[in-house]
Amino acid sequence: MARTLLPGIYAPTQVFFDPITENLDSVTIAQHAVRLAKAGVAGIVTNGSNGEAVFLSSEERAEVTKITREALDAAGFTRTSLLVGASDESVRGTLKLCREAAEAGGDAVLLMTPSFFKWAMDTATIERFFTKVADESPIPVVIYNYPGAVSGIDIDSEALVRLAQHPNIVGTKFTCGNVGKLARVAGETKSVSELFPTRTDTENPYFAFAGIADFISSSVVVGGSGAIVGAANVFPRACVRVYNLAVAGKIEEAVAAQQDLAKADWSLTKRAIPGFKAILDRYHGYGGSPREPIQALSNEAAKDLCAEIQWMMGIENDLKDVV
Repeated sequence: MARTLLPGIYAPTQVFFDPITENLDSVTIAQHAVRLAKAGVAGIVTNGSNGEAVFLSSEERAEVTKITREALDAAGFTRTSLLVGASDESVRGTLKLCREAAEAGGDAVLLMTPSFFKWAMDTATIERFFTKVADESPIPVVIYNYPGAVSGIDIDSEALVRLAQHPNIVGTKFTCGNVGKLARVAGETKSVSELFPTRTDTENPYFAFAGIADFISSSVVVGGSGAIVGAANVFPRACVRVYNLAVAGKIEEAVAAQQDLAKADWSLTKRAIPGFKAILDRYHGYGGSPREPIQALSNEAAKDLCAEIQWMMGIENDLKDVV
C-alpha cells in the first residue's frame, strides 16, 4: 500500500552501474539510498533526470525502485517516501510506467510534460495529459515542472491550480525556479507546510516542492512543502539543515546556511551528473561513471571540483545524521 508523502527534503538519487558491463549495481544503489535516509531526507526519488532514467529500460527502472524500497525498509526507514519518475511521451506509455512504479513499491509518480511534439502541447493539451494519467494511475501524481528538460514548456500557476483539483494529483516540483509561482500555487492549494501547519488542507494534501537547492528556505517561507534537489545526493545533511532552520523560523541562520548551499550547488550544477559521481567517489568510495554516452570527469576535472567544494564538504561532515 502506498505511503502518504511527507514534507521535507527529497533526494533524486543517482543510479550506479558496474564499471565493465554497465549493468545496474544493486549493492551501491541500496547503500546510497540508506545513507541519504540516515542523513534525514524525508523521501527518495528514483528514475528522475538525475538518475539517468532516459538511459534505463522500463525493466531497469522498476528494478531501481524495487532495490531502493527494499533497502529502505530493511534498514528501518519504512516511512521514508518513495517518488518514482515515470515520464513518457504518451498517456499510454506513462500509465505503463505508473503501474510498474506502483508494483515496485513507489508511493507516487513524478511526471514531466511531454515535449517531443512541442507544437501540440498547448495548455489544454497539457491539462488533458495530466488529467488522463491521474484518472488511471494507481498511485498519486506529482507534476514535474522543468522547462529546461521539456523544450521550454513552463506550466503557469493557473493551470497548476486547476490540475490540483484532481484528487490524484498531489503536488508539483518547481524546477522552473519561480518562487512567485510556487507561492501562488501553495496559497491556492493550502499546500502541506511545516511552517504554517494550520493552513494545510489535511483532507486533500498538496505538496509544493522547490526543485532547486538555491531556494529551499525561500520556498518554505511562502508556504512550500520542502524540496526535491540533486544536491541532497552529496550534501544531504546540509539540505536538511536549511529546511529545518527555515521551518523553525530561524531566518538569519537559515539564510546563512542557504547562501552556503547555493554557492556549493552552483559548482555541482556546472558539472551535472559526472560531477555528482566524482564527489561521491572521492568522499564515499562509490560513484563511478554515467552510462554511455555521458562521460565521467577527467581525473584533473574531478580533482578541481573536489577542491572547489571541499569547504562545503567540511560543513556537511560536521553535521550529524538523524539516526
